[in-house]
Amino acid sequence: MSDGNVSSVKNFVIVGFPGLHSRYYGLVSALMFLVYVCILLGNGTFLLLFAREKRLRKPMYYILINLAVCDVLFSTTTLPKIISRYWFSDGYVSFTGCFVQMYFVHLFGLVNGLILAVMAFDRYVAVCNPLRYANIVKDSTILMLCVVAWMIPQSCVLMLVIRAYPLPYCAANTIIQCYCDHVAITKLACTDRTPYGFPAFVFVMVLLVTPLSFILFSYTSIIIAVLRISTNQERLKAFSTCSSQLIIIALYFLPRCFNYMYPYIGISFNPDIQILIIMLYSHLPPMINPLIYCLRAKEVREALFKSLEKSTFHFRRKINADVSTICK
Repeated sequence: MSDGNVSSVKNFVIVGFPGLHSRYYGLVSALMFLVYVCILLGNGTFLLLFAREKRLRKPMYYILINLAVCDVLFSTTTLPKIISRYWFSDGYVSFTGCFVQMYFVHLFGLVNGLILAVMAFDRYVAVCNPLRYANIVKDSTILMLCVVAWMIPQSCVLMLVIRAYPLPYCAANTIIQCYCDHVAITKLACTDRTPYGFPAFVFVMVLLVTPLSFILFSYTSIIIAVLRISTNQERLKAFSTCSSQLIIIALYFLPRCFNYMYPYIGISFNPDIQILIIMLYSHLPPMINPLIYCLRAKEVREALFKSLEKSTFHFRRKINADVSTICK
């Protein structure tokens, strides 16, 4: 037990996968670095296209911009340190720095879920009330909903951190995880975790299940509306606009809910398998979101091809000018 509430731990050590042999450290770090680069390139490309193309200034793309920013921030919060741990054997995180990372990990994770709920609202109105879409889904409406999605989790996540920070950490300082999160950190406290762990579980489940419930309602209504469409071609078109979103939503919510619930329903996992699942559902969606949401949209594809053609044209002109200069 602790002597008061004074922590003797001055820093934490990110372990990552506890069963991973050191010979695979370079391979794992290179793979994570590749994932991080793909996330930055994919989402960064969409952000650049949005900034350059005025025709992308539409409600749906405002939602995607928020999703892209959230994905980049979440990945930047989590991946660099675990890459450094395997690449340079530097897994140390300061005591305060670990709680700062915990705050942003949970904040961006919950914001992501709320942004997906805003997206479900957009699709619900587009399919179920297409004639009123322009009047209901305005730029100002979407921007306000996105601001709310960023603001709602902040005070709740801050409360989680404030409750966890003063706990006495006076034993092990190794975090069996790829980043600092509430469960991994509070497990290291040399006191009873129940008064802190269960309320945190309830809080996280509420913030996960509430947007998930709205999303399920929205897409159930969409499916019912689509089935009432007379022609198969129109049905396929309506389903195609929602199928990719359903895949990402399933990847985001289902593993997260299961990850938070399994300790309370008597299921146990190998730590390496558990961490792998967490890393997959945390970083696979940010990596493939640009492909699913952006490249499938006709306007985004046209903007991308136009930008590539323009870049190629300027590059050829520069080469030709350089050749002409050399020949003279």
